[in-house]
Amino acid sequence: MAEKKISQGLKTALDLGPVLLFFVAYTRLKDETYTIGGTEYDGFIVVTAAFVPLLLASIAILWKLTGKISRMQVMTAVMVIFFGGLTVWFNDEKFFKIKTTIVYGFFATMLGIGLLLKKSWLEYVMDDFLPLTNEGWMIFTKRLTAAFAALAVANEFVWRTMSTDAWVKIETFGFPAALFVFFMSQSWLFQKYADEPEEHDA
Repeated sequence: MAEKKISQGLKTALDLGPVLLFFVAYTRLKDETYTIGGTEYDGFIVVTAAFVPLLLASIAILWKLTGKISRMQVMTAVMVIFFGGLTVWFNDEKFFKIKTTIVYGFFATMLGIGLLLKKSWLEYVMDDFLPLTNEGWMIFTKRLTAAFAALAVANEFVWRTMSTDAWVKIETFGFPAALFVFFMSQSWLFQKYADEPEEHDA
């Protein structure tokens, strides 16, 4: 199916909406306890249970509108379903917190394997909207691999040593902000290694 174009605002809303709704719901329900089927669940567990179908609905809408789902979205959805399910099933919030480590660690590992094979698998995913020379892709991939690895380690530190409140805030705003700053800091690299299309005479 050919990819369809939608407004950047709508795409951003569908990408970030579930995460922001998770944060808002958590701040409102975090001190509540709910008894379901004779088992008590705190607000975090209940919000996690609601987040999984919300994320899937957002991805489904995006696919319906654009005709395309990125590999990163598929990977994230699988991780959210798996670890969200474990969180609810075992009534233990640590599973959902570990999910972030696994996601960042997986991306770092896959990109790292590509680098060992002297390939930039990142180019395969992002080449359509970020044209770079081969050298540029290799440099950018090495840096993003390190960034993902650092975020995986950071998540482990945060959820193991800080409160759930702190983790939710850092997960919602801190890690995305760190990635945004990373990408902005690479702007000079994008300019230096831009793969300019060759001009042909008419």
